[in-house]
Amino acid sequence: MHRLWWVSAVVLILALVSTAAASSEIKVAYVDMQRALNESNAGKKAKGEFRSEISRLQSKLQRQQQEVQALKDELDRKGPLMRDEERRNLEDDYTAKLRDFERAYKDSKDELQQKDNEVTGAIVRDLAYIVRNVGERDGYTLILEKGSLLWAASSIDITDEVIREYNASGAKIGSLGDRLTEQAPASYAGASEGGGYSAPARSTRRSSISR
Repeated sequence: MHRLWWVSAVVLILALVSTAAASSEIKVAYVDMQRALNESNAGKKAKGEFRSEISRLQSKLQRQQQEVQALKDELDRKGPLMRDEERRNLEDDYTAKLRDFERAYKDSKDELQQKDNEVTGAIVRDLAYIVRNVGERDGYTLILEKGSLLWAASSIDITDEVIREYNASGAKIGSLGDRLTEQAPASYAGASEGGGYSAPARSTRRSSISR
């Protein structure tokens, strides 16, 4: 499946380059989306909020874990000396607290993953909007994502430019990506005429605010 995707991507790129070569000068660049996430104002803000959320959830889980451990220690220490009913009650309390902790741990992990996916996706779509504008304005034939490249000269890296333009926009996270989505149908319709829209490609290493 991976090989098929790679072959299809190469064929598509060759087709685009061949078409461009027949009509005008080829101009190619790439963007490091992970660095754009890390260094843009929106990415820094999102990363700070994400870390605060991690800290809050860790504190909550740590308190629950301490309660579970305290019950286990009490059960180990006093259990053999307790009456059967008292011991069963303590065991039930320990089991319930342990189950609550394990559920809270899983829910917290899922919550963080969902937040990461949502915020990262919103910023990546914003960046894709900026990349499209830069590409159209500066006459690029093709702009690739660094994660999909085996090698490229640093001279065609336009990540800094994309970060500057994103910062200068002052846009709310996700608002530029909404414009990209709204304009997609019209752009697809004109793709055959050289004004093609392309959705953000999945990097070989997924971009994330958690990194």
